[in-house]
Order: sequence, then structure tokens, then C-alpha cells
Amino acid sequence: MLKLSGSNLSGHDVVRAVRQGWVISLDTAQLEKVAQARELVLRLLESGSPVYGINTGFGKLSETSISRESVAELQRNLILSHSCGVGEPFSGEVVKAMIILRANALMKGHSGIRPEVIRLLIELVNQNVVPVVPSQGSVGASGDLVPLAHMSAVLIGEGEAYYRDQLLPGAKALERAGLAPVALEAKEGLALINGTQAMTAQAVLALYDSDILLKSVDVAGSLTMEALRAIPHALDERVHALRPHQGQILVAANLRRLLDGSRLVHGSDHGRIQDAYSLRCIPQVHGATRDAYKYVEEVINTEINSVTDNPLLFPAEGHVVSAGNFHGQPVALALDFLGIALAELGNIAERRIERLVNPQLSGLPPFLTESSGLNSGYMIAQYTAASLVSENKVLAHPASVDSIPTSANQEDHVSMGSIAARKLGSILANVQNVAAIEILCACQALEFRDRSAMAPATRAVYELVRSVVPPLEEDRVLAGEIKVVRDLIVSGQVLKAAESTAGELD
Repeated sequence: MLKLSGSNLSGHDVVRAVRQGWVISLDTAQLEKVAQARELVLRLLESGSPVYGINTGFGKLSETSISRESVAELQRNLILSHSCGVGEPFSGEVVKAMIILRANALMKGHSGIRPEVIRLLIELVNQNVVPVVPSQGSVGASGDLVPLAHMSAVLIGEGEAYYRDQLLPGAKALERAGLAPVALEAKEGLALINGTQAMTAQAVLALYDSDILLKSVDVAGSLTMEALRAIPHALDERVHALRPHQGQILVAANLRRLLDGSRLVHGSDHGRIQDAYSLRCIPQVHGATRDAYKYVEEVINTEINSVTDNPLLFPAEGHVVSAGNFHGQPVALALDFLGIALAELGNIAERRIERLVNPQLSGLPPFLTESSGLNSGYMIAQYTAASLVSENKVLAHPASVDSIPTSANQEDHVSMGSIAARKLGSILANVQNVAAIEILCACQALEFRDRSAMAPATRAVYELVRSVVPPLEEDRVLAGEIKVVRDLIVSGQVLKAAESTAGELD
């Protein structure tokens, strides 16, 4: 069970809840604070004083007063008018994470929504009602209005949703799940959609999968170092102590543990003084991405325990403040940074793949096949890796440096954070595939080395790969094998195999 209180929620717990089907519950004591904020909304309505989003229009229409009799219609119209997204729908995982994160923000007790609306929101997850949410349409301020509106439309019996994998109208999906739609009241529509949860939902999933990938690329690099009989001096602990970036130190330590006991790299006559950068600088490059990851993780864990709508209510003081916590810039910058950092993992891995398949650089048979010419071996696998890293260079262009004014220039600077999040997901998938290609090529290269001289950790990974992909003796279709190894990486099995002898990697 995952209990939401508005505080101390971790992104990793959100992902586990979504992927493992945890039950979501609400902290009873915190619901009392939610109710207190709701009472303030009612007092403000009674006073008749103009308050943004409660008895006024939205955005540029904030100067338009709304009568007491029309405030409920105002909230419903808000959801309907903002449900104008386009493009492929988000995955069910992203949508469920959005719901959990939005509910957690509302549980802070500064949004003025009724507790029963939050309860219905989490029941969507508990009953496996998954709103259809198009992935395009958000500019990242005022928050992710469009995707959150599609999410919220199902609460009022509109839109579409999947129930037990069947696509249904929103009202019918609720009915099948034993739930009833809600009639939104003052401030509630705005509270539901004014936030950063579409970009942040994608962020928590990307961070979770990146955590596995960061360690798995160290494993891939260690396999390549053995296959190319790399010089291990560059991993010397004393070297990294002189430039003590934490990520660099961790990666060097991982590689030392992964290569411990290898006679392919240790105690060998390498016949050269130093290796190419793609081998020698693995700690520096992988480590810099580690440091970027830690920064982004801190930003996202702050964001998912924050209040990100507008206006904000302070029940103890009886105050309401219109401000800008919906602006996605902190998240947008962080996700652009992580996208750039992950792209660099792909860049250096592709260069290691080239060294594996190029006989002038490896001293191994051309393209890792003994019958080259008749067979192309892994020649074109390197093409695929090159294609993926080239695509990542385009995707790594930051979305957060762009802004197009909206709402008749009232909202004159926006974050484009949802675009940064979608690009990050694509970059992550591309790097996972590049890592799979590196592992495939390194294992094939090790067919031409003394495998009894491998380190125990790399040997365990080699044997895992060989349990699903046989050595390449003549040309065959490789696409399925790349996917199989990618699945081993994503599921954590590559990492688990390495850690079975090397111990838990940092």
C-alpha cells in the first residue's frame, strides 16, 4: 500500500506502486487539512470578493466575474475546454503516475478541493480505470493543463478511459468499476489541472529506469574492456581521489569490482601505453551522468511533494495568494539536463562498439565474424547504434530554452517541460538499445578471447546473455536479439547477474 500525505513521497515508490499494482490510500489526518482549505473556499465565495479561479475566469479572462450560481458550470467548462490534446496517448503507467502525483499535491491542503474528489481520483488507480490522455498539448505553464484536463474529464463522466483494457466512454468506465462521476464545485477544476504532474510523472518513470541503466552501462563497459584487453591503470583509486567528483569515483569503483579477477585486463602485456578515451575515460563520462542524475532526482523528489497549483489557500491565516508555482521551469531544466547526460552514455558506448567491430582498432576478426566478407557479422549493428545516438543529438536540444506566449500574452513565459519529458523518454529508450548492442558485441568479441580468464562478474553476464543469444557463427536476423538483451537490461537482470559475484554496485 502507498499512503499519500502530501509529504515524503519518493519517485521510486510511485513507480513501484504503478508497476506492481499497489493499493493507494490517503492519510486521514491530512484530509482534515484538505477540508479546512475547502472551508476557506466556501467563505471566500460567501464574501463575494473576486478571487482568481473561484469566481473569475481564467488566464486573460481573470478580470471577468462569475456569478455564484455559475461557479460549478465554470469548473466543468474548464475541464471540457482544456481537453484538447493531440498525439499518441500516454502509456497507462504515465497516466497512473500522474493521478498519484496530482492526488499527493492536493493532499498538501492548500488547493481548496473536497476530500471526496481526491478519493475518487485515487480510486481510478485502485480500480484500474485509466483515462486516455493525449501526450501533446502542454506548454508547461500554467502547469500541464491539457493532459491533466483529459485525466480529470473522466472524473466528471466525460472523456475516455480503459477499464480492464477495454476502451470505454468515461462515464461507462466509472460505472463498470462501481464508481460514480463527481460534480465539480468552486475551485476544484482548477485544482485538478493546474500542476506539473504530466511532466513529473514521465520524470519519475525515467529516473527509475535510468537508475538501472546507469549501472548497466558500467557492466557493458567492463565487458568491452575485457574484450579489448584494456589497461586497468586508468581505474586506479588514487587517480579519482585527485578529482573527487562523486559520480566519477563511484563508476571507477564499480569497474574495479566488475573486473576484479580478470586476467584479460590485469597482469597482461598490453603492448601499448594507454587506451582510447572511450575506454580510459569511462569513469569521467559515466560519472558525470551519475552526478546529473543525482541533481535531477533531487529536483523531482522536491517537485512531487510540492503544491503546484494556483491560487494557493492558507487556511490558518484565511489568506488566498495568486502566484506561479504551476510554472514547470525547475522540472523542464532538470529533464533537459538528464536527457543530455543520458545521450552522452549512448555516444561513448557507440564509440566502444566501433572499437569492437573495427579490426584495425580491436585486433579481432572484422565485424566479429571469422567468415567476414561472406558474413557481415555485427557490422550493421554498429550502424543502428550510430543512428540512435545521432537521433539523440537532435532530441537532446533543450526544450526549456523555448517559450511561446499564451492566453493573449497573460501567460507570456512558459516552460515546455512536458516536451522535455517526452524527449527524455525517447533518449532513454535509445540508450537502452545502444547498451544492448554493446553487450551483444562485447560477448561476441569474447568468443575470440580466453573466457576462462574473465572476471567472475563479467562471466556471469556473459553466461546470462548466452542463455538467450548463441554466439554468431553466420549471419542471422539480429533485431530480436537486440530486443532480448535490451529487455535483460531494463528488467535489471544484467545488473543482477553482475552483482551476484561483484556485490551491489553503487
